[in-house]
Amino acid sequence: MITLIVFLPLLAAIVAGLGNRLIGNVPAKVITTGALFASCAMSWPIFIGFMSGELTAHVHPVLTFIQSGDLSVDWALRVDTLTAVMLVVVTSVSSLVHLYSWGYMAEDPSQPRFFAYLSLFTFAMLMLVTSDSLVQMFFGWEGVGLASYLLIGFWYHKPSANAAAIKAFVVNRVGDFGFSLGIFGTFLVFGTVSIPEILAAAPAYADASIGFLGARVDLMTLLCLLLFVGAMGKSAQLGLHTWLPDAMEGPTPVSALIHAATMVTAGVFMVCRLSPMFEVSQTAMHVVTFVGAATALFAATVGTTQTDIKRVIAYSTCSQLGYMFMAAGVGAYGAAMFHLFTHAFFKALLFLGAGSVIHAMHHEQDMRYYGGLRKHIPITYWGMMAGTLAITGVGVLGVAGFAGFYSKDAIIEAAFASGTSSGGIAFAVAVFAALLTSFYSWRLVFLTFFGKPRWAGSEHIQHAVHDAHGHDHDAPADEDAGHDPHAHDTHGHAHGHALEGDAGYHPHESPPAMLIPLVILSIGAIFAGYVWAPYFIDSHHGGAFWAGSIAFNEHLMHAMHEVPLWVKLSATVVMITGFVIAVWAYILDTTVPARFTAQFRVLYDFLLNKWYFDQLYHVLFVIPAFWLGRFFWKKGDQGTIDRFGPNGIAALVAGSGVWARKAQSGYLYTYALVMLLGLAAAATWAMVG
Repeated sequence: MITLIVFLPLLAAIVAGLGNRLIGNVPAKVITTGALFASCAMSWPIFIGFMSGELTAHVHPVLTFIQSGDLSVDWALRVDTLTAVMLVVVTSVSSLVHLYSWGYMAEDPSQPRFFAYLSLFTFAMLMLVTSDSLVQMFFGWEGVGLASYLLIGFWYHKPSANAAAIKAFVVNRVGDFGFSLGIFGTFLVFGTVSIPEILAAAPAYADASIGFLGARVDLMTLLCLLLFVGAMGKSAQLGLHTWLPDAMEGPTPVSALIHAATMVTAGVFMVCRLSPMFEVSQTAMHVVTFVGAATALFAATVGTTQTDIKRVIAYSTCSQLGYMFMAAGVGAYGAAMFHLFTHAFFKALLFLGAGSVIHAMHHEQDMRYYGGLRKHIPITYWGMMAGTLAITGVGVLGVAGFAGFYSKDAIIEAAFASGTSSGGIAFAVAVFAALLTSFYSWRLVFLTFFGKPRWAGSEHIQHAVHDAHGHDHDAPADEDAGHDPHAHDTHGHAHGHALEGDAGYHPHESPPAMLIPLVILSIGAIFAGYVWAPYFIDSHHGGAFWAGSIAFNEHLMHAMHEVPLWVKLSATVVMITGFVIAVWAYILDTTVPARFTAQFRVLYDFLLNKWYFDQLYHVLFVIPAFWLGRFFWKKGDQGTIDRFGPNGIAALVAGSGVWARKAQSGYLYTYALVMLLGLAAAATWAMVG
């Protein structure tokens, strides 16, 4: 069964990709979507089997992959609790994204290629989560990187999409370089790349050291930090995060798949899979905690200023990934995986809901041109509401709540219960980030679904109304297209007082293929936390559920539930605070944002420009890289290699040809003279010799 789950998407990708327009749109969509739903249907019984205790960890061999000296790599599919969780996350979200794409990509001329890429992406992620060795994990790791490049740049006729795809590929290569060094070092130390063997031997190296860059460093700290660099790239942690917002250039279903179930969760999965290694090094654990906390804070602050609906949700993903790494850093791996699990439902819901809004608004993504949409797209509105209630953690302590109420609050409580200095910092950051999360999430809802319609202010929509057959999907909002960026939150007043019905335009609800996934994901966003909390974070049930899969800290999970009441209520208090601020600024007094940005212009610009990371990297890396490239191109390639190589030889041959042509005069006496000179030279040589 596990073989079918993993390889059905690959088979579907091959058929749809090679068949392409030969088999047509509908067969390609039926084959790929059917394969994913089949994989999903087979994944849930495995997950339920581990919940009930009927299944235990096992490895399914596929083939012998590499035999070279001491390196032995078998291609095998490992199935344990961690794998089971990832199987249902990946296949459930991916199958719904495939179905959603039937409606969203209905007008695209390259549908077979798109669905083939989606299925290839899913296969690579499934290969990653079922890996039994680091080499096999690296194969899936690079596979999702390749698929993300293909999907982000799917609309290759858009220069911005090409640039975003290249950026994602290059930034991830930086992280993957660290990951590969970690794999090399692990093999050097342990003599194997088998994950179970490495994890079993890791505690014995607790006090070992190794030479690195001319110094003696702690062995396990070095290996874990190198591996974590790979996680930082894939999961877009601070420093290697810059590719994630630009990935919004791809179609919205791609954004949902990358952010909810595949690429960005790979880093969290890897850290949890190798948790016994990380447990050996407290330094590595502290680094993971601090990086996660910094990422959560950074992304949450930036999310408060963005106007592109997809970019707000993208920075939300970045922030929530920070929460997951905070949990892993303090040793609460069950809480980290729990938030990954619930986040998959409500983040996919938010992205697909945003896609439905974009579809209704003729591919306009700027929230300044929305407003009043709840009356026109009610199913999308209630789906987005469910996702917002989940991500902000709405619930009643001791009663019930949405998905995020259980998983995000568990991380906050675990950080406090850890009792470490890094855990204390993580707790404070997590609480403040929860306030910002509530604010920017409700800001998105209010700007999109409440207030007066502001549709006539959008040139994109007006153009789309007159050109309904255009294929420029998800065209990025141009924040500088004649607008004052400092007045972007005045509820649209700076961009025209459009009223409902202006220009004869009326938003429309999405087709059933797009709405059905929203309804299903809404159920997950509402109930996933309540149903599965005991299995992920309960000190008793969780210990049995995660046995032999991750380093489950039963003591920490017990202490997490015993924290003071004010700690338990902190997340709820800040959630309500963020909601109240959003209501005040975007419902009651819509002049507040403009007055705030005018008063705190420097802070606003700092956040709007994403802490100037892109500008800094442009100066530090992009400009020197282009200069170096031009230098080697002009001076090295053209000035040296071409000049003295092919071009120089060609010039020499051409010059020699000119002289040779002059010697071929056609006169007999010239040839006779040459012959006599030759004979004289030969005779002279003979006499001298």
